[in-house]
Amino acid sequence: MMRKKVIAGLLAGALAVSMLGCGSKQAEEIPAAEETTGAEDTAAGETAEADPVTLNVFAAASMTETLTEIQEMYKEVAPNVTLVFNFDSSGTLKTQIQEGADCDVFISAAQKQMNQLDKDADPEVNTDGLDYVLEGTRMNLLENKVVLAVPDGNPKNIESFADLGTDKLSLLALGNEDVPVGQYSNEILTNLGILDSLEAAGKITYGSNVKEVTTQVSEAAADAGIIYATDAFSAKLTVVDQAGSDLCKQVIYPAAVLNVSKNQEAAKEFLAYLQTDTCMKVFEAVGFAAAE
Repeated sequence: MMRKKVIAGLLAGALAVSMLGCGSKQAEEIPAAEETTGAEDTAAGETAEADPVTLNVFAAASMTETLTEIQEMYKEVAPNVTLVFNFDSSGTLKTQIQEGADCDVFISAAQKQMNQLDKDADPEVNTDGLDYVLEGTRMNLLENKVVLAVPDGNPKNIESFADLGTDKLSLLALGNEDVPVGQYSNEILTNLGILDSLEAAGKITYGSNVKEVTTQVSEAAADAGIIYATDAFSAKLTVVDQAGSDLCKQVIYPAAVLNVSKNQEAAKEFLAYLQTDTCMKVFEAVGFAAAE
């Protein structure tokens, strides 16, 4: 009888140990499963973060102030994107692109320079048959105005484009003929019939882009200068006249993603952002208007 009781006690003890072992195993398995799930969630979160992207944006010099402001705004919209701007005359930028510069987005101050890079443009303009514009991305972004600006105090009392053909003027600041602001200026002076006489009289000084022309006027190195309304605003210059359609063609800023871009999707997204109401408020604050 005693032997049966001992065996029964041993069996009961073994069963208890077995049950404790099972319970311990289950307790160990649950945290392990939770830890695995947490690691997977972390990995998924890391995968969801966008890879860093650098966008090289070549833009007309007249957009310096507005795009610099938008650059800060875009950090909140796309924190993984770093915007690197190259501001210069549209002609210079076009040449740099043609020579192989790393560019994702091009914004010109005139159609001519964009047309020279677009295979679908008039072959009389794109004489080299260049193909840099990514199909389906070209659009007209902004409109500007061409104005006549004078130094502080207007010492020569110049009041209109017509005054440029009088003795009031000693020196007029213009952009070179290979940059948009210079081309618009030549068009105005040609329509007024005074370009040749001003050149013959040595009354013209040139700048390589609109910022140089603006500086000449700001420093009173010239009696007046033909620049964009936006640059006159940014430099706080006095505007005495604005070119109408009878003197100058419409000033449109086309923009496009380039097909040589290594970040085409990010470039498209940035170009779309520039068309939002948020960005248009920045552009309009200095005198730009949305292109129609």
